[in-house]
Amino acid sequence: MKILITGGAGFIGSHLTKYFIAEGDEVVVVDNFITGDKNNLKGIINSKSLKLIETDIVEFDYRDLPTFDIVYDLASPASPVVFETLSFEILKVNSIGLFNLLDFFIKSKSKKFVFSSTSEVYGNPSVSPQPESYFGNVNTTGPRSVYDEGKRFAEATISAYIRKYNIDARIVRIFNTYGPNMRRDDGRFISNFINQAITNQPITVYGDGQQTRSSCFISDMVDALVKTGETEGLRGEIINIGNPDERKVIEVAKLIKKLTNSGSNIEFKPICEDDPKIRCPDIGKAKRILNWNPKVSLEEGLQITINYFKNI
Repeated sequence: MKILITGGAGFIGSHLTKYFIAEGDEVVVVDNFITGDKNNLKGIINSKSLKLIETDIVEFDYRDLPTFDIVYDLASPASPVVFETLSFEILKVNSIGLFNLLDFFIKSKSKKFVFSSTSEVYGNPSVSPQPESYFGNVNTTGPRSVYDEGKRFAEATISAYIRKYNIDARIVRIFNTYGPNMRRDDGRFISNFINQAITNQPITVYGDGQQTRSSCFISDMVDALVKTGETEGLRGEIINIGNPDERKVIEVAKLIKKLTNSGSNIEFKPICEDDPKIRCPDIGKAKRILNWNPKVSLEEGLQITINYFKNI
């Protein structure tokens, strides 16, 4: 198969790229490395099956690219620590960049389109677990809004293209994901806790730590993305992808401290505005139409991730 992956050098994108290269597929990666890293593609960077294009999809001219069997759009900064510094980049890539990519998808007569949306479209939810039918509770002007609303706008854009051009596009709402290739400074709670713990720095918990998160290991996420792209008959589907093992943030902090045998103290800091109080996916749809279920436990995935950070 021929696969196009925008954001293919990022955390999730790099694992997806490596999967398809290992399968013997031809992969084109488009990435401007604003948050991605060439080191994430170590081991395949010189593969004849990989074409790496360093550019921004907001400005990229796709005319020389072929027809693709699957196009994955993973091109957006996703870490809370960059929501302010990269606010315009996030808004543009999920609007102008997406329009450009969809227009290419139509003109090239590519076959399937998979868009990586986010659980953040649910905002600070009033229902749990969150089903795909839930419309969300989002602050449209808050500090997280560039990402939340950027992805919500992107979902609306794709839905309009499906209705007008009858394209075969699918949307996955990705919940918290972790594992090797995460950035040390990405601001997500698992990477923060691990790097603080292994250096015996205070483990910072925002609020009282009673807010919940559900975390999916990267291999399970890649499995779901592959199945979403390869499964027939999913035109217009929106699918939650995540691990429904819901844990309190303070519980995860204590678990990481135990797994790292760390002497770090746990310190509490004021919680950020609009920080979701609960986050847990309803994955009934993914189980039913993708025959997918996460396999890696939090304890197992954390140990792998701890070892990764210790060795880089």
